[in-house]
Amino acid sequence: MPEQTTGPRPTLEAVAARAGVSRATASRVVNGGAGVRPPLVEKVRRAVDELGYVPNHAARTLVTRRNGAVAVIIAEPEFRIFSDPFFEQQVRGISRELTAHDAQLVLLWVEGPGDHERIARYLGGGHVDGALAFSLHSDDALPAVIEGARIPVVLGGRPAPGIDPAVPFVDCDNRGGAREAVRHLVERGCRSIAHISGPADQTSAVDRLHGYRDVLIDADPALLRVGDFTEESGARAMAELLDHRPDVDGVFVANDLMASGALLTLRERGVRVPEDVAVVGFDDMASVVGRTSPALTTVHQDIEGMGRLMVKLLMRRLDGTGSGIPDSVITPTSLVRRASA
Repeated sequence: MPEQTTGPRPTLEAVAARAGVSRATASRVVNGGAGVRPPLVEKVRRAVDELGYVPNHAARTLVTRRNGAVAVIIAEPEFRIFSDPFFEQQVRGISRELTAHDAQLVLLWVEGPGDHERIARYLGGGHVDGALAFSLHSDDALPAVIEGARIPVVLGGRPAPGIDPAVPFVDCDNRGGAREAVRHLVERGCRSIAHISGPADQTSAVDRLHGYRDVLIDADPALLRVGDFTEESGARAMAELLDHRPDVDGVFVANDLMASGALLTLRERGVRVPEDVAVVGFDDMASVVGRTSPALTTVHQDIEGMGRLMVKLLMRRLDGTGSGIPDSVITPTSLVRRASA
């Protein structure tokens, strides 16, 4: 237990004295330096715990040239970040992995183009060691803003055209997962299969659309509708499909939130699922799937795991141990069959 005291906070000199080592040795242990024998490391750590010593952040930064903080930049406005459980899961994975690396998460988001200058100033001010950025759009200036700050970055999602393809990223197999979803609908006997896609300026939506077209090469363009990954847009798209293509008997929806909206519209219209229209989503987010009726068949991706992988890739580069590791990672997906298809 730390010693209870009302006096001045413990110093590094006090830690060194308690451990019976030099101040330089205590400093190397506290600041994560190498070259200290394990028995001495244990003595210093025990002294830190007993005295309740808290390292001085400014001094530690001078020694390690690290701030112990990582910017997490989401290229979406605040209302999307706090209403879409996808972001919650990915940030949770990032936060847990950063904690394991004793690093602080600094969350930044983009309400509009004017925020790019603010983010550029912050990143360029030396406040963080690196950045993780996701939900980027094809015309997004954020990658250039981060590049201008000259800090390491890892992207969540395959880079869109116009973004340096050499920038490391973590993504799931969007195209392969979409193919599996559509094949499942075909195998169920669906003959008029629609697709509600995400925004055309995001690579995840584009890849899932390509997966749909890989299976249905001659799909009627009238069976395609574009949403914005929100529940409301999925409901509207499903209503349009029912109005203009009443023969639709299967729908692959590009994410679970839009699929939830589609199911609401089908229920309101008195359409039976899956007897009349089978529905498959993408994400397998428990908070969404748990409230769908019938339970949503969907493509599973490890959202939290991808967040952790982003941190691991970034930390290996910050630590100089990135040689020999893949620049980018594409994680597998799998179809989870439930009642909706």
